[in-house]
Amino acid sequence: MIRLMEQTRRPHLLSEEAKNRLKQVSTATLTSQLLNRGFRNTFIPNLTPLRPDLRLVGYAFTLRYVPAREDFGVDYDNDTNVQRLAVEAVGPEDVLVIDARGDTRAASLGHILATRLWKRGAAGLVTDGGLRDTPAFRNLDLPTYTRAPHATTSSVIHHPVDMNVPIGCGGVLVMPGDVIVGDAEGVVVIPSAVAEEVAADAYEQEILEAFILQKIKAGSSIKGVYPPNEETYREFILANQMSKSSQQGD
Repeated sequence: MIRLMEQTRRPHLLSEEAKNRLKQVSTATLTSQLLNRGFRNTFIPNLTPLRPDLRLVGYAFTLRYVPAREDFGVDYDNDTNVQRLAVEAVGPEDVLVIDARGDTRAASLGHILATRLWKRGAAGLVTDGGLRDTPAFRNLDLPTYTRAPHATTSSVIHHPVDMNVPIGCGGVLVMPGDVIVGDAEGVVVIPSAVAEEVAADAYEQEILEAFILQKIKAGSSIKGVYPPNEETYREFILANQMSKSSQQGD
């Protein structure tokens, strides 16, 4: 039953190997791999990591806000407010991704609700709006990305209307179940159908680029090295094989 629910919200589940690789590769490498597959707009701009020391890997659980209006009033009823319902629906490995329309004139969430996300096992929090209580977020073991701090409560500017629907976050499409990866540079959205292969190829790309970087540090020109020509690539293959043989011998 749990597996069926996961497949409903997460059309493609990552292998453990893919998860581990996504925790190691950079968002820069991931955007390159996505570009190779024709995905041009996947990095959410203008976000600040409140815990740059933590890596983020999880599945998108989306929350959409519209502009607040006085006739809707302020409703923090935990049984009806979509924001509160979303917080209580997020589960392990979910990343709450908020569409706040890029509006930072009020917070889109605060520390107490984020703490509840953490206790529910959420993998992280991403918003293109503001967050309140940001100093407290820096002591919360939850990868968190925001556009700006703002002390004012969300209802002044935002009204929550939908969860687990397609949203735009910072101008990037996020589908429920997309794979969200964050590092100290920012957040990238990986379409779930290609996430497994992107993880594998990004990992291999970083091994190659580590080899290239060592050559550049040793004084090599970028010509024929970055990007690698056939000779450099053959050299890399040989060095990689020798490294693997050495590790197996150990």
